[in-house]
Amino acid sequence: MGLLESTIAKVEPQSDEYRQRATAHILNLAIPRWSLGRVFDLAVDLCGITRSMAPPVARKHIVVMSGDHGIVSAGVSEQPQAVTRLVTENFTQGKGSICILAEHAGADLTIVDMGINGDVRHLTDSGKVLDKKVANGTASFTQGPAMTRAQATAAVEAGIEIAEKLAVETDVFGMGEMGIGNTSSSSAIVAVMAGIEDISTVVDRGAGLPLEKLQVKIDAIKSGIELNRPDPDDALDVLGKVGGFEIGGLAGLILGAAAHRKPVVIDGFITTAAALIAHGLCPDAAGYMIQSHGSMERGHPHMLKLLDKKPLFYLDLRLGEGTGAALAMNLIDAAVKVMTRMATFEESNITEEGL
Repeated sequence: MGLLESTIAKVEPQSDEYRQRATAHILNLAIPRWSLGRVFDLAVDLCGITRSMAPPVARKHIVVMSGDHGIVSAGVSEQPQAVTRLVTENFTQGKGSICILAEHAGADLTIVDMGINGDVRHLTDSGKVLDKKVANGTASFTQGPAMTRAQATAAVEAGIEIAEKLAVETDVFGMGEMGIGNTSSSSAIVAVMAGIEDISTVVDRGAGLPLEKLQVKIDAIKSGIELNRPDPDDALDVLGKVGGFEIGGLAGLILGAAAHRKPVVIDGFITTAAALIAHGLCPDAAGYMIQSHGSMERGHPHMLKLLDKKPLFYLDLRLGEGTGAALAMNLIDAAVKVMTRMATFEESNITEEGL
C-alpha cells in the first residue's frame, strides 16, 4: 500500500459524539439560543474534528504551494509565467500579502516549490522554500494531459509528506497557492467534477485578464477538457489531465491533515479546486475542511455546492495566496473561546426563559 492509499485509510468522519456534546454545551450557554450563529457552527466542527471539547487551535501553520501551468502558452493569462517565481521570491522576503496576514494571525508560514518553471535552488538550498518540485511546470492541457498519473500521485503524496512533518507541531492548517494560469486548471476541475457543459459559467478573469480576452480562456479550457476527457469519478485522472502540481500538493495536505484529525482552512478558488480533488479521493476528508471565504470567481459557488460548504465570510477577495485562510484564523480562535469560556445557565443563575 502506497502513501496515498495508507493515508486515505486513516481518515475517519468527524466524531458524532463530540459534535453532539458540543451542541448540547452550546445550547446550555447563558445567551439566546444559537445566537452566535455560524461561530457556533464552527465550534461544533472543531470539536468534531479534534475529538475535544476544548479544541487546540493555538499552533497555526499556513502552507503556500507554487507551481507553473503550461496552459499559459494558450493566452489564458495577462501575466507572464515568470511572475510565479518572482512572487514566490517575494514571499521569502516577508513582503507578500500572505506574509503580513499570516503574521497577523499568529501563523507560521511554509513556502513550497511544487513545480515552478525554472531554477529556484537559491531559494530551496537556503531553506527559504521547501523543494517538492515534481517538474518545471505542467504541460499545456490544450495539447494533452497536464501531467502523467505518476506525477499526479507524486504531487498529492508530496502534500501528504508535508502534513505528516508539520502535524506534530500544528493544531490548524491553512492553505495558499501561487501559480500563473492556475485559475484555468481550477475552472477545468470544477467543470469536470460538477458535470458542467457550459464552461463559461465557471471561467472568470483570474488575475486581471481583460474582458475581451476571456473567450480565449474559455475556448482553451473547453478544448482541453474535450481533448483529454478526464473521468469525473477518478480524482487522480482529473488532476493529471487538467490540474496543477500545487493543486495536487494542496489536496495531499488536506488528506494528511485529515489523517491526523487536524482542521485545514481552505482559501479561495484554487485551494477549493484542491479540496475537490481531496474529496474525490476521500469523501470523509471534507469533514476536516473549513471554508474561509467565498471567492469572486464565478466557478466558486459550484465548488462549494459539491463540497456542501458555506464560507465563513464574503469580503470580495480574489487574491489567493492563502490570505482568506489567514483572515479566518481569528474566527477559529473566537469560536473556541466563546464555547469554552462563556457561562452556562447554571453558572450564571439565568434561566433560558429569562432571555
